[in-house]
Amino acid sequence: MKKVRVRFAPSPTGPLHIGGVRTALFNYLFAKKHKGDFLLRIEDTDQTRYVEGAEDYVMKSLEWIGIKVDEGIKEGGNFGPYKQSERREIYKEHIKILLNNGSAYYAFDTPEELDEMRKRLEEAGSSVRHYNAFTGKDMKNAFTMSEKEVESWINSGKPYVIRFKMPEKEELVVKDIIRGEVKVNTSQLDDKVLFKSDGLPTYHMANIVDDHLMQISHVIRGEEWLPSLPLHVLLYKSFGWENEMPLFAHLPLLLKPSGKGKLSKRDGDQLGFPVFPLEWKDPKTGDISAGYREDGYLPEAFINMIALLGWNPGEDREIYNLEELVKKFDLTKVQKGGARFSPEKAKWFNQQYIKKTSAEDLTDIVVPLIKERGIDIDSLYIEKVTGFVKERMVLITDFWNQAAFFFETPTEYNQKIVKKRWKEDTPEVLIQVYDILESIRDDKFTTEHTEDAIKEYIDKRELNFGNVLNPLRLVLTGTGGGPHLFDIISAIGKEETLKRIMNGVSKIRK
Repeated sequence: MKKVRVRFAPSPTGPLHIGGVRTALFNYLFAKKHKGDFLLRIEDTDQTRYVEGAEDYVMKSLEWIGIKVDEGIKEGGNFGPYKQSERREIYKEHIKILLNNGSAYYAFDTPEELDEMRKRLEEAGSSVRHYNAFTGKDMKNAFTMSEKEVESWINSGKPYVIRFKMPEKEELVVKDIIRGEVKVNTSQLDDKVLFKSDGLPTYHMANIVDDHLMQISHVIRGEEWLPSLPLHVLLYKSFGWENEMPLFAHLPLLLKPSGKGKLSKRDGDQLGFPVFPLEWKDPKTGDISAGYREDGYLPEAFINMIALLGWNPGEDREIYNLEELVKKFDLTKVQKGGARFSPEKAKWFNQQYIKKTSAEDLTDIVVPLIKERGIDIDSLYIEKVTGFVKERMVLITDFWNQAAFFFETPTEYNQKIVKKRWKEDTPEVLIQVYDILESIRDDKFTTEHTEDAIKEYIDKRELNFGNVLNPLRLVLTGTGGGPHLFDIISAIGKEETLKRIMNGVSKIRK
């Protein structure tokens, strides 16, 4: 059996969209499921759209989510170069094959002449408005010009393109792993440009040559490339490679949260969620687009969420680590219809992963959030606090909102809580609580001992628990929320607890 070799081949024209991340992930899962190779190839033949930094962004994104590249620019391999702009001579040799066997031809039309042709066809009410054997009869190409004229034009240095000669009225049946048979008549297709006037191949030409030479066994890509599939199959046949042609699988679109239309950056901007794995700064405008990493998502949660967009292993469970995804992945279980993206579901996945991640591992992630505020504190203390608050976190960035009072003495108090919980006798009650806590030995100042002492006080005085514990929480945290009250007391310690009680009593006024 042919070894499984797949490729992820993005163009460096901007940041990597989560749709592209899913394509990379599905390729990776398929390759690892079948003990194959995952290649990263940069398709940079369109130099007019090249964006500085985009190539590096792709590699950093894959690294963040844990996708290991087997062959690529950094990793090397036996089938390089892995950047198309470095493979120009290879493409030039292969276009000669198509020119010599009549599968491609020179065309010399200017952009203005092409526009005029389309306008003429539109005015004539023609259903065909693209360049093909019929419409090309009135244009400047190798079929309407003599060999001498063609040679003279090429030697003059004037611009030209090389087009694919689409067979006329041929019924083509191509197979797709996800969609089954795709039928098309070649009369509906145009003579696509294979080589541009800048001397570089188009995507169609370059990716076919590269996939063949790199021995790609399966092409797993987005649905937007499905209309190009007939041309690609015909290119394989024109080169005489039909027996070595890869199998194709076209993934469904990622849809807006509404389910209507393709998910775009604008949707993320309007609804307040990222559409890129990492934060992206536009090198031209300086505009910054949000990234899942910077917004507080764990890479494991991000991968899990992305994997289930358009694919379902057929089980009730939803939480899978990368190793489990590899074992379960099956291209035949990828759906044909679009997959609706849910920002709420993305947060749910992240919350589940935060809960199941140990406090020790989370500490390494949240330490930078504390240090950027100029706080230098023992990591064991941070680990303890993380254990207290992680159940309340949805995003990593929630840590500070949930845990700030563990590191800073409150200077403000939630006025809604003050209005609701601060009674006339509250200061007196808190002074008594102060005295009780002050009397506890330092080595006994634990969650259990402090809780027992305060509850004993409440029972003896026959007080309402809420009337004591709610204002006590308020003076300690500045808010009405947080983890178990006596965990807070134990964590911040005796001196800080007493200090905060006195601060609250002196500052809070109903």
